Amino acid sequence: MNSVANYFRSLALLELLKGMALTLRYMFAPKVTIRYPEEKTPKSNRFRGLHALRRYPNGEERCIACKLCEAVCPALAITIDSEQRDDGSRRTTRYDIDLFKCIYCGFCEESCPVDSIVETHIHEFHFENRGENVVSKQQLLAIGDRFEQDLAAARRQDAAYR
Repeated sequence: MNSVANYFRSLALLELLKGMALTLRYMFAPKVTIRYPEEKTPKSNRFRGLHALRRYPNGEERCIACKLCEAVCPALAITIDSEQRDDGSRRTTRYDIDLFKCIYCGFCEESCPVDSIVETHIHEFHFENRGENVVSKQQLLAIGDRFEQDLAAARRQDAAYR
């Protein structure tokens, strides 16, 4: 008897009618889709995006070439070369990050003793040519210079959690 009832239900196309009713119900409901370029979804204060190198207020770069970020990087995305200065301090001559390898874990940011390497809130970046995925020291410093006010504000806001 159950198989006969299932046969007549399949002839009546009840599943199709239920699906159409569901579609009709959502057709008139308020939309939850955002229009991405015009509308942005809110990001967490601790979002990790594009990297940047910061400078001290006097203009000197913060990185002391301790190479902790290179050592702690699980993806081996950071490459650092350094040399001794005339005053005896150590500074980087090369600081490259391969963004294809990077997994944006934030370990480099956490391991830095002088708060030099940070991850910004920038998530809208792209590459048009081969080799642009490796970001050099000059590019990282330029990003840091451009967004220093935002970076400093984000660091102050996040200081309670560090």
